[in-house]
Amino acid sequence: MKLFGFWTAAAVLCLFGEWEVNGILEINEEELFYTETNASYYNESKAVFGNNALLVGLTLIKSAAAKGAVCLDGTLPGYHWHRGYGSGANSWLIQLEGGGWCNTVRACVYRKKTRRGSSNYMEKQLAFTGILSNKPEENPDFFNWNRVKLRYCDGASFTGDSEHKAAQLQFRGQRIWSAAMEDLMSSGMRYANQALLSGCSAGGLASILHCDEFRDLFPRTTRVKCLSDAGLFLDVVDVSGGRTLRNVYSGVVGLQGVQNNLPRICTNHLDPTSCFFPQNIIGNVKAPLFILNTAYDSWQIQSSLAPPSADPHGYWSNCRKDHSKCSASQLQFLQGFRNQMLNAIKGFSNSRQNGLFINSCFAHCQSERQDTWFADDSPVLGSRPIALAVGDWYFDRAGEKAIDCPYPCDNSCHNLVFR
Repeated sequence: MKLFGFWTAAAVLCLFGEWEVNGILEINEEELFYTETNASYYNESKAVFGNNALLVGLTLIKSAAAKGAVCLDGTLPGYHWHRGYGSGANSWLIQLEGGGWCNTVRACVYRKKTRRGSSNYMEKQLAFTGILSNKPEENPDFFNWNRVKLRYCDGASFTGDSEHKAAQLQFRGQRIWSAAMEDLMSSGMRYANQALLSGCSAGGLASILHCDEFRDLFPRTTRVKCLSDAGLFLDVVDVSGGRTLRNVYSGVVGLQGVQNNLPRICTNHLDPTSCFFPQNIIGNVKAPLFILNTAYDSWQIQSSLAPPSADPHGYWSNCRKDHSKCSASQLQFLQGFRNQMLNAIKGFSNSRQNGLFINSCFAHCQSERQDTWFADDSPVLGSRPIALAVGDWYFDRAGEKAIDCPYPCDNSCHNLVFR
């Protein structure tokens, strides 16, 4: 495996804050709460991972405008595509970008002035690292595939289809998804002999919601699977007894017209908000699906379990920033969250075609960062790093269902700490 050297560590230092010698990553907490209750807590897309990183340019989807497939502010959506070669020339990996959601008009108006709501603010080039890397020593199974990062500018995990004329907001995530897939199919993806839909965070949720649509793009002879990284957002009670994330999701689903684009097999018996939670849909995904998640997901601790809105007296302030500062009762609460996660995937894990990698870390999104995807000190379960576990599952080299023992047993974690 490639040494996770100084140049990469320095880049992470620039991006996140301070990289500690014990493998703990420090992040400014304010990066998490950039607008109301919905945000992605770090900006992976702004990373510059040294001079050796592959930088891939932004392509705007010109045909999208005629389809009404536009970002929140009406600008064209886009993607970054690095062409495959050699044995990977007809293999395609689609990575759906994450970045929280917007659940109110106010939040979406704010968002449309950022790269998460307008292509006017998107980076013209992105560093392709982790599962997007073009180096076999960094990405052993997918390095020479066609690798595409679809930018996220709708705020509803690519599922909305509505508008708010007074606020000049376009909620067209579903149309963006469809326009991007149509564009890529016409650019050669229709000839794929194997394809993988992946995504991180809100993009990880999107990869679950769109998994079977992706499968249906291809003939049955094409190997098609899906990977959700840090997308297993749970419908759980927060530290105040409320349901912070359910309230956020209710706003997203109602405001952005998500209901008609949710799986009918779910909405036939549950309310639309419940069907935006992956725990209620993963059991009915027909295509093979791999769930990569930390048992103590940092984003969910920060924004769903113990957000400031549910903790007015700040009892959880230190714990949510740094797990080493949690009291015994707080750790017990977090162990309860892990138990709920394991319960949510019980039925899913019974299927032989599905894969799991649930490690007991305090982190979020492990497939896009090189240090967690495949490096000398990557997180492991049973001595296997994430990249090899995903590759073995995708190519049917091994059945991968790895679930870690409870915290604090795993010393391979790259835990996140917030300042």
